[in-house]
Amino acid sequence: MSGSGAQLHNVFVYGSFQEPEVVKVMLDRSPEIISVTLPGFKRFRLKGRLYPCVIPSEDGEVHGKLLMGLTDEELENVDAVEGNEYERVTVGVVREDNSEKMTVKTYIWINKDDPDIDGEWDFEEWKRLHMKKFIETFKEIMEWKRNPQGKGRDDFNHVLRDAPSA
Repeated sequence: MSGSGAQLHNVFVYGSFQEPEVVKVMLDRSPEIISVTLPGFKRFRLKGRLYPCVIPSEDGEVHGKLLMGLTDEELENVDAVEGNEYERVTVGVVREDNSEKMTVKTYIWINKDDPDIDGEWDFEEWKRLHMKKFIETFKEIMEWKRNPQGKGRDDFNHVLRDAPSA
């Protein structure tokens, strides 16, 4: 049991982590998940990738989920999966059930001028087409994190990209 000094983190997610099954694989448990809106950002698809990004946009808003009460170690798991193209930042979200404003962490795309930013990302389409593959990959990433054996996150990047069309 950790000491009472451990801080818990609330993390806003807007892509594959909105899916409770994916979160369960990544954290090895199911945290409380609530629906929230992130004002001042827009979500985009990234060419050739199965995950979206958010970048600041004055008139934008992103609907997503808030993972409640993550431990430091669980936050490290999210960091490991997000990789170095995202930056973890503190943002303000609004609960959709009671309009309460909350300060939380989220991951924004570092390269706001990335030429791969390409239109809207569709969660339902992702679930239909890619969720199964994602869950398998996340299981592998979490297994690797427990037992690295010389592999790095880059060994999994190919799986999280769209297969080039024939």
